[in-house]
Amino acid sequence: MDKLVIDIETKNSFADVGGQDHLNDLLISGVGVYSYNRNTFLYFDENQLNDLAPVLQKAGLIIGFSINRFDIPVLANYFNFNLFAVPRLDLLDEIELLLGQRVGLDLLAKTNLGIGKTHYSLEAIKLYRDGNFEELKNYCLNDVKITKELYELAQKQGHLLVPKKITGELIKVNFGWQEYHLPATLL
Repeated sequence: MDKLVIDIETKNSFADVGGQDHLNDLLISGVGVYSYNRNTFLYFDENQLNDLAPVLQKAGLIIGFSINRFDIPVLANYFNFNLFAVPRLDLLDEIELLLGQRVGLDLLAKTNLGIGKTHYSLEAIKLYRDGNFEELKNYCLNDVKITKELYELAQKQGHLLVPKKITGELIKVNFGWQEYHLPATLL
């Protein structure tokens, strides 16, 4: 079983499909993946999603940022197996559960890693529409790299720092992932 870090980009936005209630109408432009078994980053564009299916089917854990609300539901539309059955660790869900607030990936990365995102979600759609596929790939894989580094930092130190929305005060959010998320074979 592999442990994967994923991020997807879409060709269209919620505004294009009539709002968040139409998540199933979003179309994937690319998927970035880090495979711990292979120790490598992988990228699958919209025409390579059939090659992604076996990678996902061999996953023992999928890690991401907002994957439960976005990436997994959109990805699930493309496959004939139950992607929701694969164990997941969603960094955003964990933070929201423990702190009671959401935080953006960019702010979380700047606070904990000293680096930020290269682009933002809606820019990915523009990159796709403008045919800037290499830049789109690099952006997606950079988000995977950031998510991977945040996950590994949280594993190593047992917490991440999250700025409070109003005051900016840094709150230490402690995680106990080894206890309830990761099968022993993946530790």
